Amino acid sequence: MRGIKMIKIYQEDLETMKRIVADYTEQVVDFEIEAKVQAIITQVRKRGDQALIDYARQFDGVSLTDLKVAEEQLEQAWLQLDDSLKTSLKLAAQNITSFHELEKEKGFVDASQAGIVRGQKVTPLKRVGLYVPGGTAAYPSTILMNAIPAKLAGVEELVVVTPPQKEGINQAVLAAAKLAGVDAIYQVGGAQAIAALAYGTETIKPVDKIVGPGNIFVATAKKQVFGTVAIDMVAGPSEIGILADDSAQASEIAADLLSQAEHDKRARAMLITNSLSLAQAVAKEVERQLVNLPRKEIAQAAIMDRSFIAVMPQIAEMFDLMNTIAPEHLEIQLTEPTAYLGLVKNAGSVFLGRYASEPLGDYLAGPNHVLPTGGTARFSSPLGVYDFVKRIQFVQYSKEALAEVEKAVTTLARTEGLEAHARALESRFTNYEGE
Repeated sequence: MRGIKMIKIYQEDLETMKRIVADYTEQVVDFEIEAKVQAIITQVRKRGDQALIDYARQFDGVSLTDLKVAEEQLEQAWLQLDDSLKTSLKLAAQNITSFHELEKEKGFVDASQAGIVRGQKVTPLKRVGLYVPGGTAAYPSTILMNAIPAKLAGVEELVVVTPPQKEGINQAVLAAAKLAGVDAIYQVGGAQAIAALAYGTETIKPVDKIVGPGNIFVATAKKQVFGTVAIDMVAGPSEIGILADDSAQASEIAADLLSQAEHDKRARAMLITNSLSLAQAVAKEVERQLVNLPRKEIAQAAIMDRSFIAVMPQIAEMFDLMNTIAPEHLEIQLTEPTAYLGLVKNAGSVFLGRYASEPLGDYLAGPNHVLPTGGTARFSSPLGVYDFVKRIQFVQYSKEALAEVEKAVTTLARTEGLEAHARALESRFTNYEGE
């Protein structure tokens, strides 16, 4: 790798940098993938379980006789799990639970006006499907991060879909599902899994909402079935943004950048600093640490093609640029980091100070690791208990209370040309026979 500039360093004014980062964040629709996904969804809707079995053989190289994982397998996976991993999962589950308990919503009733009762009730979704990626890595943490908030919300039935593996589904994933109280696991992945959750097959009942991360085919499928079911978000590749000054440690920043770069060749790792010397030191550290990284090929592609360091003279400009990026993960490694939290306008999850390394949030701290990507933190939020409930409004009026507002309602209705609306209200006071 020597002689190759691993990560670009920019020294430009704010407006120029905003134009540059726009190239890194641009969302491009791949119409070829869109068409392939639509074809898969169509086949699942037509052929049900058989389509899922055929796709498992075609895409995963696995011949399935049963789509559902037996409950005994989950129990055995938990019992046979390494003690240290079991302890780690329990601690993670405890922290995730204690954090998300605080997100629980209550309904309300307002009876402050005579004869009028208004309110809202919070109701959990009945059935939710959770997609857990397979392939190059196993993600028991994804089970916990999605399942625990759903269970806290009161979801009646939570099912998991995950790609079948030749050696069987990862035991840590099965164990995490057991710990989190998942009701069923199905061996199906990709766009076909999303189609099965949305429309149902002979084995898999349709759900009300689909959550969980996945590759471009999974994300595209979620987008295409949205409306038939709800989805959490259309998640893109992982990303990390770091704001740092010369009090930060270059080796630690490089390690944190690479922690996200190793996820995906399209992942983004971004450092914005007011220190040129730190920028240069981090660039060297990234190159040095890449040499022995097990997922070097993936991380190197992300670093070279999708990552950068920007040197900005003023801290206010650093935050302005990072808010434009709206990163999934944001580390603030500045002197007195909490003093700057108010400057954060757009980010999925914020990590304050040297010892809040981003992987802490991926696994154990408690805040969710399912986060908005690709700049969507400008208008969306991390996954939480609130994603697994719906709100139902209610209203009750006495005859006297309705009489007081009759004229206002009928005036508004007729202004909008909706005569039947007006007559519906008037019918409570007169026997309207029409003309």
